Amino acid sequence: MSEAKSPVASGPPPGRGLYCNRTLNLKSIKVVGFDMDYTLVQYHTKDWEKRAYEHLRARLQQRGWPVGGLEFDAALVMRGLIVDIERGNILKANRFGYVKQAMHGTRMLEFDALRRTYSRTMAELALSRYRFMNTLFSLSEGCMYAQLVDLLDRGELASEHLGYRELYQIVRDNIDATHTEGELKAEVMANPERFVELDPDTVLALLDLHHAGKRLVLITNSEWEYTQAMMQFAFDRFLPAGTTWRELFEVSVCSARKPEYFERAAPLFEVVDQQLGLLRPHLGALKNHGCYLGGHATLLEQQLGVSGDEILYLGDHMFGDVHVSKSVLRWRTCLILRELEDEIAAAERLAPSQAELSRRMAEKEQLEGRYYALRLAVQRHKLGYAPSVDADLESAAKNLGVVRTALDLLDARIGPLAEKTGRALNDRWGLLMRAGNDKSQLARQVERYADVYTSRVSNFLFATPFAYLRSPRGSLPHDPQPVE
Repeated sequence: MSEAKSPVASGPPPGRGLYCNRTLNLKSIKVVGFDMDYTLVQYHTKDWEKRAYEHLRARLQQRGWPVGGLEFDAALVMRGLIVDIERGNILKANRFGYVKQAMHGTRMLEFDALRRTYSRTMAELALSRYRFMNTLFSLSEGCMYAQLVDLLDRGELASEHLGYRELYQIVRDNIDATHTEGELKAEVMANPERFVELDPDTVLALLDLHHAGKRLVLITNSEWEYTQAMMQFAFDRFLPAGTTWRELFEVSVCSARKPEYFERAAPLFEVVDQQLGLLRPHLGALKNHGCYLGGHATLLEQQLGVSGDEILYLGDHMFGDVHVSKSVLRWRTCLILRELEDEIAAAERLAPSQAELSRRMAEKEQLEGRYYALRLAVQRHKLGYAPSVDADLESAAKNLGVVRTALDLLDARIGPLAEKTGRALNDRWGLLMRAGNDKSQLARQVERYADVYTSRVSNFLFATPFAYLRSPRGSLPHDPQPVE
C-alpha cells in the first residue's frame, strides 16, 4: 500500500490555493467564524439556482405575468456583475467603475451602443441605481430580471405600468420571499443529496483549527431548522462517532440578519429545544456550544473576549460577509469564491493564446510607435515648422502606408485571439476577475475587503492552522518588466 501524502506536503491542486491580499498570521487568530450557505455547505449551484428560479417564476405567474415559457439559463449572468435598474441593463465594469460590457435584457450591447450609454458614466456601487451581484444566490434573480426586461420592452407587461426600477424591486421582493417563506428550503431539506455537494475535507479543516486551539463560531442568516438539517447532513457523517456539528462550534448564531448583525444591536434568543427549535430571550453569558438566533457581533466579541484582527471570518457574500465585517469591525476576512477553480482552469487552458496575444500586442505597440513617428514626420515636413525624421516627404508617406498595412494585418490576427481569451469561463462575460485587460469590479472589491480569498473552506488544509500567509509584492505600471 502506498503511503498517503499530506495535503501540506503535496501542495494544493490548481485553483485550490489560499490567495492573500493582506498578510495574515493564522497563529495570531483566536476565533474563526463561518457563514454556512456556499461557505461551510456547498451546493450544486445549477440545481439550487434552477429551483430558486422556478419558485420565483411560479410566484410571478400568480401575478398573472406571462412567464411560463421562461427557463433558467445558468450562463446568462455571473457573480460580480452590476444591475443598472434605471436602464434595465446588466453590466461588467472594471476596477474603476468604467463599463466594459453591458447587456440590455438578454441582448449584449454592441460597442457603439455601449459607448453612447456609458462613456460618461461610471458604475458607482454607492449609487441607488446600481445593484451588485454579491453571491451565487444572485444567479436566479439576475437571470429572471434580464428575461423580464425583454418582456417589458415587448409590451407584454404593459398593464403593470412598470419601469425597470419597479420591475427589479418586484423580482427582488419575490426572490427574497422564495428564500424566506420555506417552501424551497423544505424541498432542499427533503432531498439534500440533490442539492448539497459533500466535502469531508471541510470537516477535517475545521477539526484541525479546533484542536489547534481556535475557537469556532457559526454565523448564518439561515433559520435554525434549515441550519440544523444542512449541517447535520454535510458534517455529522464525517465527524468522530458520537459527536455532532454543534460540538465543533463554541457558538452558533442563526437568523443573524447580516449585514445588520455587524452594524447594530438586536435581541438575542437561545434555542432551548434543538429538535423543535423552541426559543427564549437570552441575557448574560453565552453557553458553550450554545445555539442562538439574532444578537449582534459586538456582543459576540464581548462574550468571547476578542475583537478586531483576532477574528477571522469566512463567507461567500461579498458585501454581507466580507465588506461589512471588515469595514465596521476590522475583522480579518476570507471570501469563499467557489467559481475560482473554474476561473483558474479556464485561464490555464487559454495561457498559450494569452501569451500569443501578449506578443502580438507588444508587436503592435512597436509598429504603432513607428507609424505615429512617421505621421509626425510627414506633418512636420508639410508644414515646415521643425526638422523632420525623414527629409524625403514621398519616402516618409510611402513608409507610412507600409506600416499601416502591417498594422491592419496584425489587427486581423489579434481580433480572434482577443475574442477567444474574452470568452474564457463564460461566453458572454469572460473571466470573473477580469474586465478586458484590467481587473473587474469584483476583483477590486475582493482586493479591498478580503484579506484572503479561496474557492472552499477545505483549502485551509494546505496551509495548516499555523501558517503565515504572505501577500505578494504589489505591481505598479512603472515596475521593470521581467526579462524573458
